[in-house]
Amino acid sequence: MIGLVMALSLFSVLIACTGPEKQADGINKIRLVEVTHSLFYAPQYVAMSKGFFKEEGLDIELTNGNGGDKTMTTLVSNQSDIVLVGAEAGIYVTSRSSRQSIVAFAQLTQTDGTFLVSRKPISSFTWSMIKGKKLLGQRRGGMPQMVSEYVQRVNGIEPRKDVEIIQNVDYKNLPTAFASGTGDFAQLFEPMASKLEQEGKGYVVASFGKNSGLVPYTCYQTKKSFFDKHPDLIKRFTRAVYKGQKWVETHSVEEVADVMKQHFPESDESILRRVIERYKSQGSFATDPVIDEKEYNHLLDIMEQAGELPKKVPYEQLVDNRISQEVIKEAGAKK
Repeated sequence: MIGLVMALSLFSVLIACTGPEKQADGINKIRLVEVTHSLFYAPQYVAMSKGFFKEEGLDIELTNGNGGDKTMTTLVSNQSDIVLVGAEAGIYVTSRSSRQSIVAFAQLTQTDGTFLVSRKPISSFTWSMIKGKKLLGQRRGGMPQMVSEYVQRVNGIEPRKDVEIIQNVDYKNLPTAFASGTGDFAQLFEPMASKLEQEGKGYVVASFGKNSGLVPYTCYQTKKSFFDKHPDLIKRFTRAVYKGQKWVETHSVEEVADVMKQHFPESDESILRRVIERYKSQGSFATDPVIDEKEYNHLLDIMEQAGELPKKVPYEQLVDNRISQEVIKEAGAKK
């Protein structure tokens, strides 16, 4: 988080963002930065492909932030209007800088999205099997790694003592490193895990999402100044996201995978279907945008156990559900 803290200091003197650009046709352009480009965010891509944002008068300019620190830096430096990132990123900024006020206003995913990959198929996997082994893990301080350590502790395993965790490999190089022989197990996002299975170089044996419980894993966040200045825009954005969430909830794996082809042209159809099936079956996609307080507090517990919680940021300090609740209420009234 050192880079993010430096960015906060550097950009704290910048003036507040003047607001989203309004085009000649009256459409508002929203600069949206996602923490990574992943099938994990299927409802968002559905909202884009099905025209739900366009129906709300919004033009989404989507950019891959390539990590939590970089993504939040775009927000505090006025290079983005809204970011899709883990709630922990908002907690880090809020707890470490009194000059930045962040609002998490809508949730997209509600479980961890990583899977434990083994070198060989294991028909009856138990977590005790990773004891004494090498686990190719995720970045320290990031939600995937904190969830991994939480799951290990729940299953009687002491991270780094009972299992060696390798953390010197860049995120984008994890699949290649594992395929090349690094580690006995790996913690990977989709579609990387399924691609390794398809190639016969790895096998999914457990889900961190299933074993860690519900949390506000990825949320839409913005500056409080932007949230307060543009409530109608935030509402229209949230309404489009909610439409995407309901579409994914009510349509088949095949239908969702078909929409994903546009956003992941390099992935074949069998991979797309396998990934969507996994995420749908374990309830990873939130079915509405409201950020639950109990789930938020569970996230704080996971961070605290990992030794990565700089300060407990109260739910009401970061989360504002008013617009999400209005969107859900209005949608129900229209049925």
